[in-house]
Amino acid sequence: MRFGLQHPIFTFDGKGGQIFKTLTARARSAEEGGFDSLWLMDHLLMIPGVGKPEDPMPESWTTLSSLIGVTRKIRLGTLVTGNIYRNPALLAKMGATVDVLSRGRLFMGIGAGWFEEEAEAYGIPHYDVPGRLKRLGEALQIIRGMWSENSFSFEGKFYNVNKAICMPKPVQKPHPPIMIGGDGEKTLLRLVAKYGDACNLFGGNAAVIRHKLSVLKKHCKAVGRDYDDILKTRLGHVIIAKDHREAMSIAEEEGISPERLKSRTIFGSPAQVKAGIRELADAGLEYLILNMPPKREETMLKQFAEEIIPSFS
Repeated sequence: MRFGLQHPIFTFDGKGGQIFKTLTARARSAEEGGFDSLWLMDHLLMIPGVGKPEDPMPESWTTLSSLIGVTRKIRLGTLVTGNIYRNPALLAKMGATVDVLSRGRLFMGIGAGWFEEEAEAYGIPHYDVPGRLKRLGEALQIIRGMWSENSFSFEGKFYNVNKAICMPKPVQKPHPPIMIGGDGEKTLLRLVAKYGDACNLFGGNAAVIRHKLSVLKKHCKAVGRDYDDILKTRLGHVIIAKDHREAMSIAEEEGISPERLKSRTIFGSPAQVKAGIRELADAGLEYLILNMPPKREETMLKQFAEEIIPSFS
């Protein structure tokens, strides 16, 4: 099991330049503590259930780029890029640039995009679910083609690319890993089987993870893809406390619903957190991306690095 850290909330990072100072400290702590990756949400407004629309939300790709020079080895990614917000050929160019400047540390996360209010606020067409998924399928082909071929052309229903050149190419070969976020069983997991190097399942207990991965395995068989070539990842919340009672108190303070606590949160003492992670590993998960209570992120990050990660090295 490897671990990534997601930093989704900037409300407690300070104002102005203080945000970058705090984010730099978290990135370095994660890197030094043995985390494999650092992730930012790709949103233009804070999402419901996490904060208020007026809460600070820096643009993800420019923020990601700012971390290249203050870290050395940790992978950097967006969890996940909303495809409808950027032309996929431009996104391929952006990704290649980040990979080159970071000397091969991009972990490309991408999804169909879901936050309709955000798109409307910024004047971005949103489309229905099938429309977004079809656009994602074309975008994945364009990104892979731009990263792999010297001159790439593509004529689709939604996107067209005419002899586009993406130079310099990414450092990672054959290209940076592409992680597709979401777990829709009919279409999205099939896109993972066809074009993804990693899946990212949003929440879900061990039983849900096991089921979703069984669906992915069927899609892999149908398209002739080796299931073992795809990295199985999950995004979730973690609360480390001295015992179960204290963890429940922290969850109540955060306003976490019983449903979210049960399905998307690993919580309790260090021993209980380890047991929760092992359950997910037994279900087939290989990579866990975590976020932590924002007011306690600094101390929990250190505790997770010291008490949890070594048990899974």
